[in-house]
Amino acid sequence: MRSITRAGLRAIGLLAATGALCAAATVPAMAGEPGTTWQPELSEGTGKGVVVSPDGARFDRSTAFGAPADEGDTESSADPAEVVPTGLLTLAPHTLDTPTREVDSLLVADTPPGSTASVDVRGKRAGGGWTEWIPAEGSRTELPEAVTEVQGRLVLTATGAADPTVREVTLTATPNAGAEGEPLTEAAPRSYSVFATREGLVGGTTANGHKIVNRDRFVALPSRRALSANGKTDYSVKVCAPNGRCAIAPVWDIGPWNTKDDYWNPSDQREMWKDLPQGVPQAAAARNGHNGGKDQFGRRVANPAGIDLGDGIFWDVLGLKDNSQVQVDYLWTGSQRLSAIRTEGAPDVQILARPEAGAESVGIAVDATEVPVQCASGAFVRIGDGQYLPTTAFAGLPGDVPACDAPAAPAAPAPSDSSAAGPTPAAPSAPGASAAPGDSAVPAASGGSTAPAASAGFATSPAPSGSAGAAGSPAPATTSAPAGTAPASPAPSPSWADRPGTGAPAAGGSTPTPAPTSDVPDGASQAARVTPGSARRAPSGTP
Repeated sequence: MRSITRAGLRAIGLLAATGALCAAATVPAMAGEPGTTWQPELSEGTGKGVVVSPDGARFDRSTAFGAPADEGDTESSADPAEVVPTGLLTLAPHTLDTPTREVDSLLVADTPPGSTASVDVRGKRAGGGWTEWIPAEGSRTELPEAVTEVQGRLVLTATGAADPTVREVTLTATPNAGAEGEPLTEAAPRSYSVFATREGLVGGTTANGHKIVNRDRFVALPSRRALSANGKTDYSVKVCAPNGRCAIAPVWDIGPWNTKDDYWNPSDQREMWKDLPQGVPQAAAARNGHNGGKDQFGRRVANPAGIDLGDGIFWDVLGLKDNSQVQVDYLWTGSQRLSAIRTEGAPDVQILARPEAGAESVGIAVDATEVPVQCASGAFVRIGDGQYLPTTAFAGLPGDVPACDAPAAPAAPAPSDSSAAGPTPAAPSAPGASAAPGDSAVPAASGGSTAPAASAGFATSPAPSGSAGAAGSPAPATTSAPAGTAPASPAPSPSWADRPGTGAPAAGGSTPTPAPTSDVPDGASQAARVTPGSARRAPSGTP
């Protein structure tokens, strides 16, 4: 059946199910809402789980990735959650003559029972980076700021016997009155202390279609809004361990636990869990009783993880031996200009402790990631406190980078509705609930008592990059594990334990990084061992 279906089909009751048959047509802008209308060429799109033919963009089960079901009565003991095969097709961007914050989406699509077709939209910021992908609500997407370049992304899912096909996509941007002339104030990226787990899953496929390799270097966040396309680095983070080592890496997967938990955003902008403070992952709050201690799929949360780290980041770059609290800068959330890393064929470049050749390495930046440059010191630039990169590591740098010895006002923190100023955010606690070792430090909801401090000694409130205690120079851990306890091994999810092992430890990439000490188990033994509190995450892909 062929039908004109608004984006966000579930929100309007799956128009395809009504049996209406409508001919495809070029759709003008809605009456009373003048704007720019265009139809992206489906054949120019790229992605995973979608095949484009003269008939349109068809869902492809053979290459789709698995995402947990958005709805359903999943038992708390179920692991993994019900999986819905999902395909993404990123369409070509479109430049507008006038700024917009509102984009209307219209699909001409076949959506058999058990299938959906919807649209995510994002816009190019004045500073050059992209906003996050915002799912259309009904047929409309409201962007967080006025933009002059817009891009759409098709999202196709299927659980029934038949697959959805999109014949045509029409986007209409409504002009944003008074958008021009707004001053651009530079703000540092948002930065939060969260609990990190090791992803593992070697041989599996991430949500963007990346095939996970041994000692891989990427991260996962629990929201599709910040998922980079395969091989792209539009959304990257700087993650720093308590030992001071840092990695700048792209977001290539969705998880752990949730898939709609963009916890780094202000509470009223979060896709789910708007009752939680900004900067608090739902999994961390669940450990204190939020949502009955369960994630969005009804599973009992075993750890407070807000980020998953690829094995190469976890072991080789950060030198972690166990799941740990880390400081994360969400680099796309600031308004500072970003500069792209170019390594001329190497997978990454070393971050140095001082602006001089031969200085000790304090981490790596993955090729093509974009970082905010603070200042220049000879042939080097500073990207954080005690963090330098050679100027030759960049494709190009702004012409007005100040000298590092020149006085400069620090960048303001990124805007926040709850944590730009004021006390540390608190996650709701169930009466009498206690935090497990490694949980984020959050006050209890009743009685005014405080849960155990975060294992890395970080504050939960955001800190601008380059400031004291920020991601550039995380403080060492000051808390210790309770007597008689041993840290849990950071094993992959039990549902993936039968996957191929990661093999013997081997340094990843062409640039040397300190190898973990000998008490770090090899990949095969890690994959085979499942311990209480190990990383249990929403499955990110299919073999």
